[in-house]
Amino acid sequence: MADLEEGHPVSPYRATALGMGAILLWATLASLTVLSGRLPPFQTTAIAFAIGGSVIALAAAARGSAALMQPTPASLALGIYGLFGYHALYFAALKLAPPAEAHLLNSLWALFIVLFAALLPGHRLHMNHVVGALLGLLAAALLVWSRIGVDEVAPSTRVGFALALGCALVWSSYSVASRLLADVPSESLAVSCLATAALALLCTLAFESWTAPVGAMAWLALAGLGAGPVGAAFLLWDIGMKQGNTSLLGVLAYASPVISTGLLVGLGLAEATWALAAACGLMVAAAVIATRTG
Repeated sequence: MADLEEGHPVSPYRATALGMGAILLWATLASLTVLSGRLPPFQTTAIAFAIGGSVIALAAAARGSAALMQPTPASLALGIYGLFGYHALYFAALKLAPPAEAHLLNSLWALFIVLFAALLPGHRLHMNHVVGALLGLLAAALLVWSRIGVDEVAPSTRVGFALALGCALVWSSYSVASRLLADVPSESLAVSCLATAALALLCTLAFESWTAPVGAMAWLALAGLGAGPVGAAFLLWDIGMKQGNTSLLGVLAYASPVISTGLLVGLGLAEATWALAAACGLMVAAAVIATRTG
């Protein structure tokens, strides 16, 4: 990260690799959210972002980059829209709907990023990206349909699925729009995260009953949530979106729901099905096809 400290952009290849690191961290998001217990959505958002913002701020200070943490009004507004909007919807979705299915619906943000990226100045949509994105969409649809397509679901579950779809739209639009603010240092995300935590705290005090996490596992999950998929991952993703291959990262993001669902199954938080193996194959194929565009 030394070249970032000196104010020089990283290479597109390295930025894309860092973005892939965020994708791997996000694969733990659903499991950590479930393990954190039945905490209200805004409370979960407040705690996770207080930790995540602190992690980014401390990392910037340790590298001597504290001066880069000041956001512009536009980047702060975009950050609150993406970080607060997405996670408030996401945590609510996982509280209302089965976690594996909700997370997979949310994973459609990867498809939307690939499509929205074509609207950026100087960008165009490669056919390999289209094919890869459609294969990823087919994999996500297969996983979801195999579990909910033939069963009657409760109204609250349907609301959870709708919120998960909203997550996909918010995060994809935020990610692609961040490319337009490429000159804003990624360290400024610390302020956006802490602002998100403050806003979520106000919301939980106004609309929810504060619930104490139960047991050491819940506290460890919250700490992991804030430090990993809510903290370090945002810094890596911001670099990838601003300086890396946006369309390619969108397609590679389809690896996240595969890994995430595998973790949920491995931890006993979701049921293994035959559709998981088929979806894994489709998502791997999607990533291989997409990477051939360079």
